[in-house]
Amino acid sequence: MIAGNKTDFRLNPKPNSKLPDTLINNVRYRVNTVYSESAPGFAIGPVIDARLQQYVRLRLTPTISFATRKINYGLSNAARDSFKVFQKTVESVFLIFPLETKIQSKRLGNFSAYVIGGGGYSLDLAARKKSAGVSSGGANQLDENVKLKRDDLFYSAGAGTDFYLQYFKLGLELKLLIGTKNLLRPENSIFTNSLDKVRSRMVVFSITFEG
Repeated sequence: MIAGNKTDFRLNPKPNSKLPDTLINNVRYRVNTVYSESAPGFAIGPVIDARLQQYVRLRLTPTISFATRKINYGLSNAARDSFKVFQKTVESVFLIFPLETKIQSKRLGNFSAYVIGGGGYSLDLAARKKSAGVSSGGANQLDENVKLKRDDLFYSAGAGTDFYLQYFKLGLELKLLIGTKNLLRPENSIFTNSLDKVRSRMVVFSITFEG
């Protein structure tokens, strides 16, 4: 399987009354807006497929997935006549282990459609590097990135089509992966302190080749 993905975060910012502020060039700025921006990535891995019934299959597709997420922060001073924008990029290398049920339609010629759903576990190999060091606040916190936890659980759902060619079966699939765990690692930084929860979300378009 080869795949392209777009990943972002589901953010829960803290209430406005609790949003932190900081000094930049002796001017006090306060966080006003926080939002996530998606970015493209790719993945590759094997397809392990077991037939349960005529139209029902159990599928395991472990992949190594490269992903990038961006978090944008808007800051302003008390008079709202000066604004700062900071973008924090979070790069990840995931090992993803989805276990899903695939329900196919009856084959029509060389074509069939299917729906797929399930859940799984993901491991962020870059999380250890990102979690190194602890911010102590102050001016240097503007250079800090958002640090995340390593492990996540997710559920998935999607649909696809299979084309039965002469020597192999070609599949096209679109799927959504929704993380369930709060990945935010506590840190004394204006960027981390403005967030309450950070959860992962990934849209995957994959092409499968099966014998």
